[in-house]
Amino acid sequence: MQCPRCLNSDPEFFYKGSRGWYCRKCITFGRAMLQEEKEAISLSPIQSGSEEYTLQYPLTSKQKEISFACKQLIEESDVLLHCVCGAGKTELVVETISAYLKKRKKVCFAIPRRQVVLELRERLASYFPNAKVIAVCGGYTEILDGDLIICTTHQLYRYYQTFDLLILDEPDAYPFRGNPVLHGISETCCKGHTIYLTATPDKTLLARIKKNTLQCLTLNVRPHGRALPVPKICIKTHLGMFYTLLRFLKNHQKEKTIVFVPTIQMANTLGKILGIFFASFICTSKTVNRDEMIERYRRRKNGVMVATTVLERGVTIPGVHVCVYYAEHPVFDLSSLIQMAGRVGRSYESPYGEVLFLQNEKHQQTDECVRMLREANLECDV
Repeated sequence: MQCPRCLNSDPEFFYKGSRGWYCRKCITFGRAMLQEEKEAISLSPIQSGSEEYTLQYPLTSKQKEISFACKQLIEESDVLLHCVCGAGKTELVVETISAYLKKRKKVCFAIPRRQVVLELRERLASYFPNAKVIAVCGGYTEILDGDLIICTTHQLYRYYQTFDLLILDEPDAYPFRGNPVLHGISETCCKGHTIYLTATPDKTLLARIKKNTLQCLTLNVRPHGRALPVPKICIKTHLGMFYTLLRFLKNHQKEKTIVFVPTIQMANTLGKILGIFFASFICTSKTVNRDEMIERYRRRKNGVMVATTVLERGVTIPGVHVCVYYAEHPVFDLSSLIQMAGRVGRSYESPYGEVLFLQNEKHQQTDECVRMLREANLECDV
């Protein structure tokens, strides 16, 4: 037996009810009956002219090379765009999206987090003014049909065998990473090929590259051509870390700084303490009206944002510096460290910034993060 939705074949997860056998591994998405033939949902044809697009900024020569290669390779194979944070991964697939829309083929852009879905929907709607670009995520499930569908990975279960092209952003991020149910659903929703976008590919993607079932295109340069900010590692006692953090924040008090911490409790405690000295914000998975609060912070000229890993991906705040507090904590894996450092120096207006790793002891993951970013910088012209 195999589940037609999540591809589970473990017999322990199948149960026979009054209507027949169904899969319990993906039961949170509703019962997937094995006896019933699953059919693709009926969607409207692609609108004429939906493929026409205009980018906010022209692509660099390196971006053009990757964009063209991606459009060619996806016709025959799945593709991984292994690009550093801030390299413009979304813009790299716009030409491929246009090519599919021109052929009247359905495209989906799937992202782990709701906030990024809503932001990306606005951006792609501005790029493709003649296309119906919709967002499907928590609070936005009334409309499920469009020319270009932007959704969270959890919403892919609605689209069995629907998409000719699936663009999967940050496949190594929570909740997609290590989730066999979402992996299976992403396979069954797409009848064509998949483009994976990430700065930190996981072991599964790297293994597929070795097996030649996935073509990899690499871009280690941001559009502005400046080097990636490389973290400075500072090993201190607990008290020494706090005083070093205060000095770091004071040096950048006229600008914005994100302080990443490993737990919600630490975010709340440290945020209140820092609020004595600076304009302070706290951002965790428990924060009420998180999207609005992030937008308020983005519009500010200065201030400190104390955040957990909810801000490590998908959020661009121009002119920001970053400190990772207790960088050796097991919550921060190599992927997280690279992503957090990648929040700095992303825009043309603010291509520079500082990254500080504060930790109690020497740690392999932080050393490896520094090594990888230095290696990526070897391709920078400046």
